Amino acid sequence: MKLSPRRRLTTAVALAASAAMLTGCAPSGSSDSDDSKTQLSLVAYSVPKAADGALEKAFGQTDEGKDVSWKQSYGASGDQSRAVVGGLKADVVHFSLTPDTTRLVDEDLVAKDWDQNATKGILSTSVVSLVVRKGNPKNIKTFADLAKPGVGIVTPNPGSSGSARWNILAAYQSVIADGGSEADAQAYLKKLFANVKALPGSGRDATTAFQGGTGDVLLSYENEAIFARQSGEDVDYVIPEKNLLIENPAAVTTKAPQAAKDFLDFGFSAAGQKIFAQYGFRPVEGVDGVEVGDVKGANDPSNPFPEVTTLFTIDKTFGGWEAANTKFFDEKSGIITKIISASGKS
Repeated sequence: MKLSPRRRLTTAVALAASAAMLTGCAPSGSSDSDDSKTQLSLVAYSVPKAADGALEKAFGQTDEGKDVSWKQSYGASGDQSRAVVGGLKADVVHFSLTPDTTRLVDEDLVAKDWDQNATKGILSTSVVSLVVRKGNPKNIKTFADLAKPGVGIVTPNPGSSGSARWNILAAYQSVIADGGSEADAQAYLKKLFANVKALPGSGRDATTAFQGGTGDVLLSYENEAIFARQSGEDVDYVIPEKNLLIENPAAVTTKAPQAAKDFLDFGFSAAGQKIFAQYGFRPVEGVDGVEVGDVKGANDPSNPFPEVTTLFTIDKTFGGWEAANTKFFDEKSGIITKIISASGKS
């Protein structure tokens, strides 16, 4: 039976509330009714819920994970990071942005060397996609098309969502890559935000709004587009040829038990990365031997992750997240913060 948009949204909210209550009731590292079990708490951004759940299940089949049970909390990346600082129990964190992890480093909740491994602490990667209605009736193919009159856009709010920051930076830089100036890129973003119909708090909430009928195009991760199709949504998606590499970090907290470290090592392995690939994430650079196989829901399941012609990165293109956040997302002076405020959409 296909749920109505209102029913889907109501169900999603109920499930999120239930998950939050469960997480709040259970202390990290505690044992459940079976004393032989170790209970771990995972705190993550909203998008990889299904993939993280599959990783937990597969880890449970290993010697290291056979006696592990889980509590999870999912939400907007920045909100989740701040919640851990505020006392939300966590053994493993999986965020959208590196600064959401370094916030925990600054509070001595995550070790300073958390990113000293082959993947530099990155557990999952993706690129930005343009999710459109079936058949792409507005003929949206590039970031430039988002500024055209009559195009309704759904994108998460960069004030709370890491997904939003990746999306908007990719769109901004596409103008520069086409030979435009920074002034041209800012003028483009003003047109883009004039077309925004909804600014939900998280990437997953943005997907829910789009599924409910809002807008013509959803700015999202490639993996989110693939997962939406895996879940039965009748949508199409486009991967712009000029794009931004999305890198999602993960770490264990300083007081986490060995089982949490074993779990994260499993995620960084070829077997763990294959699980992420099956949910639409691109394998992380630094992990060898990942056999992706066919990926259901991809435009071409046998070639699910086509090469991007021009791939920007946060470090090389924007000078790292500290510089990017200051320039674009500072609460008072950020370029994008000002544009959103002037649009009246915040």
